[in-house]
Amino acid sequence: MSPKLYVIDLSPPVRSVYLTAAALGITLEHVELDYFAGDHLKPEFIKINPQHTLPTLVDDDGTIVWDSHAINAYLVSKYGKDDSLYPKDFAKRALVDQRLHFDSGWAFLGMRNIEPIYFRGSKTIPEYLKENANKIYNFLETFLEGKMWVAGDNITIADFSLISSITSLNVLVPIDSGKFPKVAAWIQRSEQLPYYAVNKKGLEDFKTNIDNMLRA
Repeated sequence: MSPKLYVIDLSPPVRSVYLTAAALGITLEHVELDYFAGDHLKPEFIKINPQHTLPTLVDDDGTIVWDSHAINAYLVSKYGKDDSLYPKDFAKRALVDQRLHFDSGWAFLGMRNIEPIYFRGSKTIPEYLKENANKIYNFLETFLEGKMWVAGDNITIADFSLISSITSLNVLVPIDSGKFPKVAAWIQRSEQLPYYAVNKKGLEDFKTNIDNMLRA
């Protein structure tokens, strides 16, 4: 019996969990919810996760975890053959945690602040939100100074969270590789990972969703 993961593929946090599971070589049973039809607001799901957010993990022992950052840390701690994806060393883990908080407080939030504009029928992104996106890219460019990955020379769950958010933000505010060459190179390295394909379908779904809203 595999752990169940409640999902919608176009969600960056969901895709970060896909990446973590793939890197660990574990199989999760995907339970797809129709978010736009309100499946996440149904009583049976709210009973599992009162915040009704995706992804939500229900492990085969009954453990329930939501928030992708918490899920990824849990999966590595329980199923990882080593701690490379989420180091036990206090200083290394603190850096990974900081990058995870940067994702939740800046990168993913930056994308989420732009996306609802399209639901209101707008065809353009306000300049202040474009500026914020470029500020996010600039911070990430600094984080990658002298590093292969966002928290050092080894890939961690911070990369999985940020790559899913940043590639989605890139759909809304394209990254200028001239201004942010380290970010562009990091994305290219991520795309070469043997399991990166698990991010592609949802990212394409996200692009299609935005394109459809622009044509509406």
